[in-house]
Amino acid sequence: MKVVPFKVPQTRKEAFRVQIDELPHFYDKLHQHHEVQLMWIEASEGVLIAGDYVGRFKPGDLYILGSGQPHVFRNDSIESTNQRTEARSLSIYFDESYLGNHFWQLEEMEAIKNLITKAARGFNIHGETRERAKEIISRMVREADTARIIYFLVLLELLSNSSELTPLSVTAPQESYNQNEGKRMNDILQFTFEQSHRKIYIEEVAQIANLSTEAFCRYFKTRTGKTYTHFLNEVRVSNACKMLIGKEVNIQEVCYNSGFSNLSNFNRTFKKIAGKSPSKYIS
Repeated sequence: MKVVPFKVPQTRKEAFRVQIDELPHFYDKLHQHHEVQLMWIEASEGVLIAGDYVGRFKPGDLYILGSGQPHVFRNDSIESTNQRTEARSLSIYFDESYLGNHFWQLEEMEAIKNLITKAARGFNIHGETRERAKEIISRMVREADTARIIYFLVLLELLSNSSELTPLSVTAPQESYNQNEGKRMNDILQFTFEQSHRKIYIEEVAQIANLSTEAFCRYFKTRTGKTYTHFLNEVRVSNACKMLIGKEVNIQEVCYNSGFSNLSNFNRTFKKIAGKSPSKYIS
């Protein structure tokens, strides 16, 4: 599982790149790229990891992923079954080189420039801003040449003036992963997603990372800003949310199926991460 650095293809000179993906599943490796990415989820749901953020994504969600921010959208179907469900998204990629560095330095672009700087942590766009942004994007992709650029700038202006952008990651990315680091982190994530339903010992994950237990704990905390145990609990709570929403099983069954060993710990951890108890989450 490699390589974390990901190059966004450019076939011609362009102010930004629009990419429409219709795939069995989203690209399931932790990766990063220089461009800022605006991603509209049209179909599929699962778990999003963006920097130190872990949470669920679903159809209709709209995200900004910052330059160099490691991220991965993992579909539920990949984690739980061998079946493949359709995943659709529309992404807009851009950076300062696309319109030229001088353009982004214009005084009129200051608010948008600030948005791009803050986007290093990533954003979840919600509320009226999200719906308005989708309308602009839908018009933009149907246009060409100058009209498309105008809609692009209108979109950036909307986002730069909105208070309906919630940061994803607590911290901004400090450095890029090299190939070896990318493989190590992908192996850790793959193992965690596949085994989160059972008790996991730190020694197991350290072995996956080819590190001593102490070195692994330091490595993971440095890379993500959180302990592995906290990250594992976030993954388990995310999986529990899916089961609760689907009402496939009762709360006690969700507790054990998602990897928690007792109900009181599940309720306490769920409320800490999700902001409400499991019973209130489904009410």
